[in-house]
Amino acid sequence: MAQGKYARIDNNRRQQPPSNNYCSTVTIVVFVALCLVGVWMMTSSSIVPGQNVDMPIPKTGKNDVKDQVTDSSINSTAKKVDNNQGGLSEDVKKASEDTRNPHEFDNVDVHKDQKEKKPEETYQHKYDKKPSKMPEPKLDEKPEEKPKEKPIEKTTTSSEAQPENKDVTVRHADGQVNQVGGETKSNDGQANIVGQGDLNENTSEEDKSSLYQNKRKHDLADSIKASNDKTGESEVEKVNESQVVEKGAKKDKNEVSNQSPGEQFPSGAQAELTNETSTENGSWSTQAMESKNEKDTQESDKELVVYNWKSCNSTAGPDFIPCLDNWRAIKNLRSTMHYEHRERHCPEEPPTCLVPLPEGYRRPIKWPNSRKKIWYSNVPHTELVEYKGHQNWVKVAGRYLVFPGGGTQFKHGALHYIDFINENVPDIAWGKHSRVILDVGCGVASFGGFLFDRDVLAMSLAPKDEHEAQVQFALERGIPAISAVMGTLRLPFPGKVFDVVHCARCRVPWHIEGGKLLLELNRLLRPGGYFVWSATPVYQKKPEDKEIWKAMSKLLETMCWELVTRVRDRLNGVGLAIYKKPMNNSCYEKRSVQDPPMCEASDDANAAWNVPLQTCMHKVPIDSLQRGSRWPEQWPARLDKTPYWMLGSEMGVYGKPQPEDFVADYEHWKRVVSKSYINGMGINWATVRNVMDMRAIYGGFAAALKDMNVWVMNVVPIDSPDVLPAIYERGLFGIYHDWCQSFSTYPRSYDLMHADHLFSMIKQKYDLFLPSFILLTLTRASCLFHSI
Repeated sequence: MAQGKYARIDNNRRQQPPSNNYCSTVTIVVFVALCLVGVWMMTSSSIVPGQNVDMPIPKTGKNDVKDQVTDSSINSTAKKVDNNQGGLSEDVKKASEDTRNPHEFDNVDVHKDQKEKKPEETYQHKYDKKPSKMPEPKLDEKPEEKPKEKPIEKTTTSSEAQPENKDVTVRHADGQVNQVGGETKSNDGQANIVGQGDLNENTSEEDKSSLYQNKRKHDLADSIKASNDKTGESEVEKVNESQVVEKGAKKDKNEVSNQSPGEQFPSGAQAELTNETSTENGSWSTQAMESKNEKDTQESDKELVVYNWKSCNSTAGPDFIPCLDNWRAIKNLRSTMHYEHRERHCPEEPPTCLVPLPEGYRRPIKWPNSRKKIWYSNVPHTELVEYKGHQNWVKVAGRYLVFPGGGTQFKHGALHYIDFINENVPDIAWGKHSRVILDVGCGVASFGGFLFDRDVLAMSLAPKDEHEAQVQFALERGIPAISAVMGTLRLPFPGKVFDVVHCARCRVPWHIEGGKLLLELNRLLRPGGYFVWSATPVYQKKPEDKEIWKAMSKLLETMCWELVTRVRDRLNGVGLAIYKKPMNNSCYEKRSVQDPPMCEASDDANAAWNVPLQTCMHKVPIDSLQRGSRWPEQWPARLDKTPYWMLGSEMGVYGKPQPEDFVADYEHWKRVVSKSYINGMGINWATVRNVMDMRAIYGGFAAALKDMNVWVMNVVPIDSPDVLPAIYERGLFGIYHDWCQSFSTYPRSYDLMHADHLFSMIKQKYDLFLPSFILLTLTRASCLFHSI
């Protein structure tokens, strides 16, 4: 039954005239087309083309749609989308079938010559994601009129017209992204330059070549037009060859306000950002800058010298001092009669190794306990215990080396000996009149160590290995000391700087060779200063002692040194002879025999770096404005007092008159130390005792630390202004040195190294590694400070 019913209907239909069927079909097609066109016209006035859901979509106004739609027939309307573009033929139908907005193709300029392309050469859409949800059209809203761009004149040939060049990104099925009308990088790194018609991989090589040439010509025309456009009506956007430029923050507010709420920005490499002619970098770097920085870094890396640090292979082991342990040079010495083998012999090639720590090394004991005892493992030497133990130099007590405070001439303690000197010569006035002294042949420096209790600084010196590790013991205890010897060269100090020179059984033959060594003390001693000599010739009656005393007395008389006192200390069973250097030249002028002679006027008493000893005496300054003509202020006033011999007519280190320079330096370091070094640098000052200022100027840094429980070795480089006399004048001490050589002290000597504008100065002349080696060698704790 059912089949018969349907069969009858089919038969009736077949019997209808063909004209009625044709009219019905046309009517339906026309009605459907009109509906589609009406929907398209209404929606296109406020709805933007289908875009990537992550991208902001530019809005198309109603006026634009009216300009693009003509009053021609339905078929013509279906074929013409934009009166500035060619026919879309099958693409419009495909767009309708895909439910995509026809304005999605507005960014593509299609020309007549493209109609002849093969059907399979279809356009790839700008965005391959699903279109975002479109908002309802606002028909009552007046669309914003876009400024009309001044058309760009195009150069055409007789065979083809040049297409309008717009940037459109296409995405192939394999994920490769090309930029239409621009230049992008393919996966293999090659640049792809494509035109509007080059939208898939089926395009022939000939068409690609033609499109490439067309684009190059149009780029040239755009460049010429942009350079001539002074009014700014047209702007030519530049597309980077390796990047898609992100939209700047200056996007039109109206355009942003019309953006759909559901639209989002893309993430990662999937985003394609529209170009703007004006961008701001903000906090982002540019590729050009990043590339330039990388190139500069690579160039600097080529010039960077890498040093491979290794442990020093020396017979001295953990006690290696390069300039004092150069056995190759020592073996080639012609003589060692004058202790030449204890002088400095620096290797031609500075070492680039690190001195190893002794086994079991520990952080040094803090001051003042370190004056009494140190860790045995830090200085594991016992020879002095056996050789000088009976004189209370040093003893072993379990894990410690203990220092009872005695010495060869003061077995019952250094403090009694120090006070005994002051009692017999009150003018010495420890810590007031006498502030800076030189202790020759110091042993373990107990004399200098206990002078701290009397506000006195002692520069203690002794030769290395004469008594094993005596200077190293002193430094480990927190007492100033250097390894040096009175041999053939001047000591590295300026002339007329020490208030007192002390020798307690120092084993120096002062009287031989015309008193050459004693004359070196005369150079160092301040006019009016004291020489304290405690030795067996002073108090013993042996023939040798009597002979030495006689020779010394004669020599000192011709040098015009006054014997102040010769006294015996009954507690220690020793005697002292104390001499005073003259304050003027009257005695020198009255001598019947000029022996020792006076030095030539050209002989600089301050010249001390590798200068041979001279058998002569320097005159006492007579000009009241010359250094040495007057005694400094008493301590502590002398610390802050500008030296009287600093003249306002002379320029200082910093370019100011010397008195102003001196004050400014002190004020600077007081401010820096109080505000930064004490509290702001993270330094545990409780562990700091031995300090070195590697480039001292006026001693301002050391003076600013006066209230700290530290002492400072002020080093003045030999190629810096000679301000070391000013440092001594204010009651501090220091030494000359060449920082391209090792320092004359043991490894692990200092807790804090301070270098102010030192390395930059050295780098201009020498390699930088040597100061680094010196620093790593000298520091005994983990604290290293490097100023600007």
